[in-house]
Amino acid sequence: MSTDREQESREEGKAFCSGYIAVVGQPNVGKSTLVNRLLQFKLSITTPKPQTTRHRIMGILTGERYQIIFLDTPGLITPSYRLQEVMMETARRAVADADLLLFVVTAAARPEERDLETLAGLAATGKPILLGVNKIDLAERTLLPSFLDAWSQRHVFAAVVPFSARTGENCDLLLEALVARLPAGAPLYDQDALTEHPERFFVSEIIREKIFSNFGEEIPYSTAVIIDEFKEGRPGRKDLIKARIVVERQTQKGIIIGKGGAMLRKVGEEARTDIEALLDRPVFLDLWVAVRDKWRKNDTFLREFGYQG
Repeated sequence: MSTDREQESREEGKAFCSGYIAVVGQPNVGKSTLVNRLLQFKLSITTPKPQTTRHRIMGILTGERYQIIFLDTPGLITPSYRLQEVMMETARRAVADADLLLFVVTAAARPEERDLETLAGLAATGKPILLGVNKIDLAERTLLPSFLDAWSQRHVFAAVVPFSARTGENCDLLLEALVARLPAGAPLYDQDALTEHPERFFVSEIIREKIFSNFGEEIPYSTAVIIDEFKEGRPGRKDLIKARIVVERQTQKGIIIGKGGAMLRKVGEEARTDIEALLDRPVFLDLWVAVRDKWRKNDTFLREFGYQG
């Protein structure tokens, strides 16, 4: 908790503030879209499907007088297999590490029961919670005041900010509210840093995003992407990236590859375009598909694929 002296210094514009903010909420409420917008950088992949985010994604936003380390977390669910248990453990660790919790909900007629259960868990940490009400661009505006009031009666939030991550409406107000509640302190990362994740992590996430966008409900959730080789090319030569797409069944392998390899080529072409934009250099992307039976339920595979420390 800030001392009066720290608060006075901050108000005078003399204190730098920094800290970790965990972005938490149910699947598909727009957490990753919000973090991407605030960073003005595509840190996390986003798709219309829930549970796209599996890892804790760290994004660093540095301003003139502040540095925020965002921890974008998987959507909160009741796990049904081991990978989902690991994802929820990841979210819990982010909450434990954070100085401030940004709880994101969707604007609706009334608070949902599962959101209220999540709030109870967050409140038990004793950490300040800022409520972010997303998707106001899709909400009935006349109902919004009563919805915000219903939430305010549930908990004493550090602030309540309605916004739209998609359009950007009120995102500047949300950022101001977050900065105002950061603890005083020196920056924790270099001013130009955006994340601590290596390039190969983002490459694997881009490939996984293309799988989410090209296949139906089952395939994306049964898939992992592992970068087996990442070699920067000499001047005038392309980078070489070899990536393994892991599925759980032989039938899924056939679907990923497609007739005559058409689907695998499509995923590769779309991924390569985005990877080259990310790296700002040409790449040769080599994709292949492997089967690992029930890998989502196997701790050995989860560790190998980077889902457990």
